[in-house]
Amino acid sequence: MIRTRVGYAGGTSPNPTYHDLGDHTESVQIDFDPEILSFSRLLDMFWASHDATRQAWSRQYASLIFFHSKTQEEEAVESRNRHSGKASRPVITEILPFTGFTRAEDYHQKFYLRRDFTLMRIFRELFPEERALVDSTASARVNGFLAGFGDPLSFMSEIPLWGFPPEAWERVRRIAKGRL
Repeated sequence: MIRTRVGYAGGTSPNPTYHDLGDHTESVQIDFDPEILSFSRLLDMFWASHDATRQAWSRQYASLIFFHSKTQEEEAVESRNRHSGKASRPVITEILPFTGFTRAEDYHQKFYLRRDFTLMRIFRELFPEERALVDSTASARVNGFLAGFGDPLSFMSEIPLWGFPPEAWERVRRIAKGRL
């Protein structure tokens, strides 16, 4: 993944916010290089990360996949059909065309990274502007890793590329070693 941002999508109300979501759904926007990470692999992660058979109690938490092309739509439908065949109850995930995305408020971005005060202090030094922090590949990768995603060995091989100071390198290395 190149970068991730959380926000609101799928609705028609203008300028959604966390406290005034309208008809939007909380969403994750993912920028990825399809030569490295396929849309199909992202769909596999989507299905593995939540219960697509559980009815959301509000539109805010609906299970949705937004597609940007006919090919993505076809892949999403095929993956839902494949997942439905394995599920014990009906899958309620909707597949919709992408119509826009509104970034969530800054304090909603990079949830796991923000909980690690040591790393967050270092990231604030590296990215003093909030938008740069949220949009950085390093923050997306570290946030995902802290959330439990990614292979520790391959993740550790990426860290030197990001220009982390030794303190950050050591902190992330210790976390990764704990997962081996």
